[in-house]
Amino acid sequence: MSDDPARREPELLTITEAAELLRAPVATLRYWRHLGTGPRSFRLGRRVLYRSDDLRNWVDAQHGQAAPASDARR
Repeated sequence: MSDDPARREPELLTITEAAELLRAPVATLRYWRHLGTGPRSFRLGRRVLYRSDDLRNWVDAQHGQAAPASDARR
């Protein structure tokens, strides 16, 4: 087996681990999940899980939606 990053499975994170990574309270992730606005998540049995790749993609998308610094000062 090779250690090619493109072939490895994405790491699964619990809601607590995802909250730590995003530096947000667990309750906020639960609220975002309720609204359907947060990072992609799924249930596996009774647990809510997040793929680390989905979290990174969501953060990148949020960064892309941020207002430019010059517009924020007006």
